[in-house]
Amino acid sequence: MDRTEKVKLNGQLRSYLRCPLALFALLVAVNIGVYFINANAGLMVSAGLVLYLIIALIFYYTKKKTVFSELITFAAQYGQVQRQLIMDLALPYAVLDDDGQVLWFNQAFAELTGKENRKYRKSITNIFSEITREKLPEEGQEADYHFSYMRKDFRAHIRNVNIDSMIEHTEGLEAGESAHLFALYLFDETQINEYIRKYDEETMVTGLIYLDNYDEALESVEEVRRSLLTALVDRRINKYFSDIDGLVKKYEKDKYFLVMRNRSLDELKKQKFSILEEVKTVNIGNEMAVTISIGIGANSGSYAKNSEYARVAIDLALGRGGDQVVLKDGDKISYFGGKSQAVEKSTRVKARVKAHALKEFMDSNEKVIVMGHKIIDVDSFGAAIGIYRAAKTLNKKAHIVIDKPTSSIRPLMEGFLHNPDYDAHMFLNCHDAKEMADDNTLVVVVDTNKPSYTECEELLHRAKTIVVLDHHRQGSEVIRNSVLSYIEPYASSACEMVAEILQYFADGIRIRNIEADAIYAGIMVDTDNFLQKTGVRTFEAAAFLRRCGADVTRVRKLFREDMNDYRARGETIRNAELFRNAFAISECPADYVDSPTVVGAQAANELLNIIGVKASFVLTDYKGTIYVSARAIDEVNVQIIMERMGGGGHLNIAGCQLEGYSVSRAKNYLKEVLTEMLDGGEL
Repeated sequence: MDRTEKVKLNGQLRSYLRCPLALFALLVAVNIGVYFINANAGLMVSAGLVLYLIIALIFYYTKKKTVFSELITFAAQYGQVQRQLIMDLALPYAVLDDDGQVLWFNQAFAELTGKENRKYRKSITNIFSEITREKLPEEGQEADYHFSYMRKDFRAHIRNVNIDSMIEHTEGLEAGESAHLFALYLFDETQINEYIRKYDEETMVTGLIYLDNYDEALESVEEVRRSLLTALVDRRINKYFSDIDGLVKKYEKDKYFLVMRNRSLDELKKQKFSILEEVKTVNIGNEMAVTISIGIGANSGSYAKNSEYARVAIDLALGRGGDQVVLKDGDKISYFGGKSQAVEKSTRVKARVKAHALKEFMDSNEKVIVMGHKIIDVDSFGAAIGIYRAAKTLNKKAHIVIDKPTSSIRPLMEGFLHNPDYDAHMFLNCHDAKEMADDNTLVVVVDTNKPSYTECEELLHRAKTIVVLDHHRQGSEVIRNSVLSYIEPYASSACEMVAEILQYFADGIRIRNIEADAIYAGIMVDTDNFLQKTGVRTFEAAAFLRRCGADVTRVRKLFREDMNDYRARGETIRNAELFRNAFAISECPADYVDSPTVVGAQAANELLNIIGVKASFVLTDYKGTIYVSARAIDEVNVQIIMERMGGGGHLNIAGCQLEGYSVSRAKNYLKEVLTEMLDGGEL
C-alpha cells in the first residue's frame, strides 16, 4: 500500500476537498423541493445529483494523493530553500549540542573561523575561549557575551532550544530526558563600538582649578616679583592643558575654568595629573611652593550637570586639604594626589565668620545637642564640651550625646557628672537624645563628617538644623543636610578649631577650668603631646586655654593609664611584623581592655619610633568589627591607604573599619592594598 494512503488530511485543506460533498447535501434538499413542484423534473434533478456525486467522489479520492504529493514536494523544496538561505546568511551562525560541541555552521561562520571542514565536531571553546560550557544558558533562556576575535569585537547571542517536542512524534527517534541544542549567532560590533568610543572620547568635561595658597605664596616673595610668579603659574597651567587639547580660562586671580574632552581626561589619569607636581616647581625665590586643587565633573549627561559636578568636586578637594584632584564621574568619585600636608592658614578670619554663624544658629533654636563619633575619644569629648559651653553662654539648653563612654574619657566625665555646677542631664544616651530632638533643636557634630560614624545617626534625620565641625579630610560620604560646615584638614584637632571659635563667639566668654582641661587634653592627644600636626595656630589655641585655666599637671594625671591598657600596648608592639621593610603591622588584644581601639591607636604611634618604619597599622577586633589605626610621620600618606579600604583621615593619622572580616583576613587585605599601591607608584 502506498504510504500516502495512510495520511489523513486535517484542517482547512480537508474542508476544502470535502466542500463538493457538503454541497451535495444542499442539492438533495433542493431536489426534494423540485419533487413537490413536478415529479418528472424531480427525477431529472435526481439523475443529475447522482452523476454529480459520482464525479465528486472520484475527484476527492483521486486528487487527494496528488494534493498530498504536491504538499510534500513543496515542503521539501521549502526546507532546502531555508537551509540554503541559512547557509548563505551573512550572519555567522552555528548549532551546538548539549556539551557545547559544534554540530553545524553556515558559510559566514566558516569564513570567520577558517573551519571549512563541515565535519568539525570540537568544542566551541576551542574557537572562542570566552564561550565555555558553564556559560551556556539554561533551558528556555538566552545569553549574550562580548569578546574580541581576529581584531574585531563580537557579541555572541546564544539561545537554548528544547528539541524534545520536535522529535516526539518522529518515527525512528526517541526524545531523552533533556534534549537541547544551542543556536549561536555572532554579531560584529566593531564599527558601532568604534563610534561609541569616539563619542565617549569627544564628550566634553568641565573642571575648576583653584590655587590653594595664592595669598601666602605671594607674601613669601618680593613685591616686585609677584607678578612674575603669577605669570609663570598661569603659563605652566595653560601649557599643560593646551598640550592635551584643553582650554583654560582664568576668571579670578586664583581660579580657572577648564574644558576638555574625555580623551584628554583619560590621558591625564594615566599621567596621574602630573600638573600637581609641576606647579610646585615654579620658584623665583618664593619660600612657599604654589599648590593647586582641581575639581572635574564628567559623564553626567549634560554640560550643566558636569559643571555642577565640578563644583562639588572642587569643594571636596578643598575640604580634603587641597593639592589634589577630585574627579566626579557620574556617581563615582576618584582622588588623585593629596600627598602633601595641608597648608595652615595664617589668618583666622574664617574661624571668626564660622563662630558668628554658629552663634546665630544657636540663637534661633531652643536646644543644642552635641555629638561626636562612635567610640568617643578625648578630642571628640573636648570639642563637645567647648560647644556645650558656647550654648550655655547663650543660656540655651545643651546636652552631649555619649552612648557608651570609653575608658579614655571616663576620668574627664567624672569631673562633670558629680559637679553641682552642671546639669544632671548634661550627658544623654542615644535613646534620650532622639526623644528630645525636635524642630527647634540644633545638632552640632564634632570630630567627624561621616554620618555613619556619628554617635547617633538618627539624630541627623530628626533635626532640621545641623552644624558640622571637623578636622578630618572629607570623603564621598558626607552629612549633606548641614546648614553650616566648618572642615579644616590642616587643623591639628577638633578641639583646636573649637578653641578658636570660642575666642570669637562672644565677648567675655568664661570657660571654666575643668572645661579648659578637657579641650586642652583633646589637643594633646591628637597631636601626640604636640609632636604631630602642630602649627602656629595650635599653640595659640593652647595658650588661650592655658589663660582660661587649663592645667598641664591635671591633664597629665587624667592620662595615666590602666595597667591592662599598658600591658596590651606592650603586647601589640612586641607582636608587630615589618612588611616590605617599611610598614609595621600588628594586632591589639581586646579581651582584657576596656577601650582596645584607643590602645591600638596609641600603639600605632609608638611603632613609629622604630627606625625604618614609614607607617604603622594596628588592627583591633572589637565587637565583630576590625578597627584599623594607621599612623605615619611624613614619608607615607596613610590617608589614601585607608580610603582605599573604605576609611579616611589625615596624611599621617587615619583609620578604617572592616565589618565581616577576621583579623588574619584583614591583615591580608591590608597587605594586598599596600602591595598594589607600592607597585603602582601611588606610595
